Amino acid sequence: MQYAIIGCSAAGINAVEAIRSKDKKSKITVISDEKKPLYSRCLISYLLAGTIDNNKLWYRPDSFFKENKVEALLGVTAERIDADKKEITLSNEEKVKFDKLLLATGAAPKMEDIPGVGAKGVFPLRTLNQTLEIQSVLAKVKHVAVLGGGLIGLRAAYALKNRGKEVSVFVRSPQILSQIIDEGAASIMQRHIEAKGIKIETDKAASKILGKDSVRSIALGDKSEYKCELVIIGKGVTPNIKIAREAGIKTNWGVIANEFQATSNPDIFAAGDVCESYDIALEGPSINAIWPVACEQGRTAGLNMLGEGQVYDGSLAMNSLEFFGLPVISIGITKPKKEIYKEAIRIDKTKNLYKKIVLRDDVIVGAVFLNSVDSIGIVGALIKNKVNVSSIKDIILEDYFDYGRIANLVKEAKQGFKEEAFKETTMTL
Repeated sequence: MQYAIIGCSAAGINAVEAIRSKDKKSKITVISDEKKPLYSRCLISYLLAGTIDNNKLWYRPDSFFKENKVEALLGVTAERIDADKKEITLSNEEKVKFDKLLLATGAAPKMEDIPGVGAKGVFPLRTLNQTLEIQSVLAKVKHVAVLGGGLIGLRAAYALKNRGKEVSVFVRSPQILSQIIDEGAASIMQRHIEAKGIKIETDKAASKILGKDSVRSIALGDKSEYKCELVIIGKGVTPNIKIAREAGIKTNWGVIANEFQATSNPDIFAAGDVCESYDIALEGPSINAIWPVACEQGRTAGLNMLGEGQVYDGSLAMNSLEFFGLPVISIGITKPKKEIYKEAIRIDKTKNLYKKIVLRDDVIVGAVFLNSVDSIGIVGALIKNKVNVSSIKDIILEDYFDYGRIANLVKEAKQGFKEEAFKETTMTL
């Protein structure tokens, strides 16, 4: 049996380990366009901030490939997949055969479609190499413009402020973190971040990046101009589905996978940020591009490439972040748009406190906890187990709410409350 994996971040690495847990001899080939891919992508903003060094960044040691008997083709790109011949063509024109293939191709940064975006001094923040390039120019930088107020943009802003730079964030939408939290939590978080010296301007987008040899400033939609020497694009990511789509594999926003992580081709699997699969809260397909989900999907895919028949129950959107000592965690549906959902909210702006749960038929399908996050793991377990919380929903947002409060519900849950889901959620978050 020959296994091939395109991509070597969380999903690809966990797939390798899953395969080797059962099959010690078959050939595994990993293809990555990065020369040193074994790092934790979610830590690169901390490296940029200077709060960790390179030694803390590595997810697996350099010996990983040798220890797992993996042929690692690094610094090359998978260009084409011939699903009939079961063959991958690489950017160096080499070809890789496979019996089972995992697409763990991840996602690419969304870039602004404006004049000047290719200028020297304009960077996305997605890879280790991009992070090192940004660090290499910081000595000449005083002012930074961050385009985008999502997770990537704000983490970049936080990191560069920690480096002593003057940072302004320009957000096209009316609120920061619009894909993660709701307006109530965002307003508190924005006020807190601004109090620490980062300027945030919502409803404002760059129309042009100015400068001949390097960035001089950005022009904004309101005809104003912001002078800066560095621009960070933090507009989110787009799944890398092109190679799958061109190979005839079914795609939508991502590569569509079933409960076994198999694609429309039963010998080709998908996992990680490129994978569109079942979302527990939405009860339908979605992409949850977060590290723990990539690890879970990679393990499941690896086992099923072996024929284990491992079922993946689905994922939840989960985000945990902290800026200047203020934590916020969101799970599932945070900004419901249909009347079938109800919300319960507790807010105290004097304490920077915000808690919200989203319910559908007395079952929690989403939550946002800001500054008081200790019980969010319990809420996550309730979501995963689809427990009816009608008897306790009035106390879920209270500070005294804990696991003991749901003990009876655990016993009464018809499907059997998954204790491991509770533990897994609390550890993840």
